[in-house]
Amino acid sequence: MNKPKIAYVGMSADLIHPGHLNIINRAKELGEVVIGLLTDKAIASYKRLPALAFEQRKEIMESLKGVIRVVPQDTLDYVSNLKEIKPDYVVHGDDWKEGAQKEARARVIEALKDWGGELIEFPYTKGISSTLLHEKMHEIGTTPEIRMKRLKRLLEVKPALRIMEAHNGLTGLIVDNLKIKNEKGIKEFDGMWLSSLTDSTAKGKPDIECVDLTSRLTTVNDIMEVTTKPIIFDGDTGGIPEHFVFGVKTLERMGVSAVIIEDKIGLKKNSLFGTDVEQTQDNIDSFCHKISMGKKAQVTDDFMIIARIESLILKKGLDDAVKRARAYIEAGADGIMIHSREKEADEILEFCREYKKFERKVPLVVVPSSFNKIYESELIEAGVNIIIYANHLLRSAYPAMVNTAKSILLNERSYECENECLSIKEILTLIPGGK
Repeated sequence: MNKPKIAYVGMSADLIHPGHLNIINRAKELGEVVIGLLTDKAIASYKRLPALAFEQRKEIMESLKGVIRVVPQDTLDYVSNLKEIKPDYVVHGDDWKEGAQKEARARVIEALKDWGGELIEFPYTKGISSTLLHEKMHEIGTTPEIRMKRLKRLLEVKPALRIMEAHNGLTGLIVDNLKIKNEKGIKEFDGMWLSSLTDSTAKGKPDIECVDLTSRLTTVNDIMEVTTKPIIFDGDTGGIPEHFVFGVKTLERMGVSAVIIEDKIGLKKNSLFGTDVEQTQDNIDSFCHKISMGKKAQVTDDFMIIARIESLILKKGLDDAVKRARAYIEAGADGIMIHSREKEADEILEFCREYKKFERKVPLVVVPSSFNKIYESELIEAGVNIIIYANHLLRSAYPAMVNTAKSILLNERSYECENECLSIKEILTLIPGGK
């Protein structure tokens, strides 16, 4: 008997739709179907994190009639799987001739030559795609549980996460929706940072923890109502341990993914003041106790407590920062944030080199507000897992608003500043549902 032909189909299969079924049915006409299912990491390398995790998608694909096997495809590059399976055919829609998968297509064609395999392409099913379905789901929104889990899922599949500050619903929409497409795929922000500095400033108050948690949670709720991406909450010092546990419970219940607390006590002053103002660092045992109490208070394994180390800010030195990092991880911290107010990233990179030597590590977070010359790629190479742009939307908005107000005062009309503003039509239609 002749050995049955094998038709290999690589796909994300995040949300199964008729386009997927069309390709699989075409492949069945050629032979037995093997699905090369892209892992979460492979998909996230060129577009959004899939709604369904790999094991969930695998279970669905294995249940489809005609699919004899589902194998993981760890990258956009098919070649490793193809060399192992040596299929007679690779079946794909014709939509990958351009864009992020163009190079992968060329490598498939070259690899198939080694054993006489053939690439079979069918017209892409028009009018439907996973991207369009995701957009519809995005309009519906998300649940607290799904949102909270998303940060850890992203950390598992991406080399580093890019987080942007948001301080109200409008800035939340910017972070949630802004995308830039290039040959490598789609670039976007992975989540939102709810900064105490920008939240306080937007309310016209100083950044000294005078805006209480209840007020700040109103901002969280405003943002959650119109967005779907994970949220990291700036918890300042976290307060006394007995109060911190209630903050953890509340944030977790709302669907916030993580809280970052800094190892300082007393009246909070912004870290970027450094030693120019009086700031007192908590002792290690006391801060470890706070972390431990917070971890005991949470209900799920998905919520994260990230410990922020102020040793470099307060000129306590690298050794103190390293010592605290080890202790905070031992106390249960799910992440470490190392902070600096220097213009260059040298002391941050020095900490990263020491951190790489740790036997037990958790995600490493940096906030390059002052050392802003360094590229994300350099931080990723140093071992950083989360990069937070902590205040840039508010800082850019304020000068623009001041200039508009000055123009109106100077010219006694608004005509001169009109080019700096959204048109009336755009502001009326900016938010869906207003018409």
